[in-house]
Amino acid sequence: MRRDGCEAELLRRLAAMPFLDRLEMAAVAGRSRGAVYEAVEKLEKGGLAGSVSHASDLIPPTRRFHLTAAGLHRLARDEGTTVDELLLRYPVSGQWRRVLTERLDAVAVIYRLASAISNVAHPIRFRWYRAMPVDAAIALPDGRVIAVVRQGLTTDRTAFSKRMWRLREGPPPSAVLMLMPDEVRLRHARRLVAGAPALAFLALESEAASAGTNVRVWRAPSGAALLDLRTALSHTGPRGVWPTEEPPAQASLPEALDVDGSGQDAPGHMLSVLLKPTEKRVLDLLSDWPWVSPAHLGELLGVKRSRLSLVLQRLEGLGLVADLHVEGRRRLALADRGLATLARRDRAAVGAAKQRWSVTPANPQAPLAWRNVSGSRSRQLLRNVEHTEAVHWFTAVMERQARSRSREVVQLDPPRRASRYFRHGGGLRSVRPDAFGVLRRGDATWPFFLEWERRAVRPVTMAARIAPYLHYYSSHRPIDDQGAQPSVLVVFEDDIAQTHFLRVAREEMERTGVKVPLWVSHRSLLETVGPLGRAWRAPDGSESTYAFQSPPSPSIGVEDRTRYGSC
Repeated sequence: MRRDGCEAELLRRLAAMPFLDRLEMAAVAGRSRGAVYEAVEKLEKGGLAGSVSHASDLIPPTRRFHLTAAGLHRLARDEGTTVDELLLRYPVSGQWRRVLTERLDAVAVIYRLASAISNVAHPIRFRWYRAMPVDAAIALPDGRVIAVVRQGLTTDRTAFSKRMWRLREGPPPSAVLMLMPDEVRLRHARRLVAGAPALAFLALESEAASAGTNVRVWRAPSGAALLDLRTALSHTGPRGVWPTEEPPAQASLPEALDVDGSGQDAPGHMLSVLLKPTEKRVLDLLSDWPWVSPAHLGELLGVKRSRLSLVLQRLEGLGLVADLHVEGRRRLALADRGLATLARRDRAAVGAAKQRWSVTPANPQAPLAWRNVSGSRSRQLLRNVEHTEAVHWFTAVMERQARSRSREVVQLDPPRRASRYFRHGGGLRSVRPDAFGVLRRGDATWPFFLEWERRAVRPVTMAARIAPYLHYYSSHRPIDDQGAQPSVLVVFEDDIAQTHFLRVAREEMERTGVKVPLWVSHRSLLETVGPLGRAWRAPDGSESTYAFQSPPSPSIGVEDRTRYGSC
């Protein structure tokens, strides 16, 4: 094959799939790496293609390529058409480029998936979507159409459920591949797509990004077996149809990408390129835990204070993070620009994100206090800032202690994602803990709910606190939701309240006949030994023990005697 034939092929591929890297180009074009590297170099030197550096937690650093205006003119000449027609046919307009750069972290993962599919069936055709329920669609050589749906980390549960209902309304594709951020939401999505017209296969985004073709990471809506991508695609339906949507109202030639922006003048749609993986991780943590202190954020992130200071300084300079003083103490939260950046990345509503989580003062002239915070949920967290900080302290210490004990906190959800909804007694019920997490060591995992309790001081209030969990654990939903029976960790301010709650919980479990895997502790003991130490009592036990493992010895280790400090 002539080398200029490879260049022409890559021009067409970059028109349909802007921001491919060279390895992905080789996969989807069916060319050797050497030929692709040589052709891309010629395209860049000829001014027909440009590139940007990109990296995320899931995708290692790479260069991603796009067509320039000169490249579009060359492609139009090669295909015997006009540039205006190319702007309508392919996602190469300035408007499309803005959408794709805003979503570039997600775009990169979907391209890795498309590359893996190319190794199973070649050649493929690919389309992006702006506002459809699906993010992209891939057509196989035999006419089957595979829809790709990604749920972002900040996507609201209700909004994603609506996307799934909209997906049912259109013509069914041959199959749907769904990329999910964590195990809990994957299980929730399996219930949503059960019985849908098109067969769906689901995988954790972190696993699908690197799994390739033969690694078993995909799951059907029912059944426990894991499938590799090749097997999943072999079980798809018949020929499908492309999802269709109206082209953008405007389609102008793209301008040169500004990759040197700094400060708040940096283009918002280029932040996915300008930010490093650690900086993106900070934004995600602040989205989960607004009003967190720098010390607790550093523990959650696992970096030293000096490194965190540099990261925060850059993010503040870009207008993404707000460093505020509340009652004489530093608190960190996402600025409105940071909220918008994550919402656009995850296809969430920017207005709704700001309405709930903005920390911008409603009255800029008044002092910052909970009544003066414009975001409704941020306002509530600041109103109960002592409780909010206690939860941050617990999660931060658990992260630090897990690292020191060769364990990993693989999932740590804030209250809005920790809540579980279920049917009981003919009505919709819920448990709304302060956090949900999953601790892992090797093949063993320990899911848990956290309740930091400050108000349940009377027996009737304590009974009301345990009642939702009695309803929840009277069904199969705990295992359906998490894949294993999660523990319920309840922390009180003092030992006396802990003792009374243990008695009330034991009486309620005996009365209802429902066993809740309950562990109870109090602040001072946790400050001494930490969440992974001998800090927990069960309703049927009198001595403190470990909630996450069998005790290695009857004595308390050196680390357990290290004081962790109060929040």
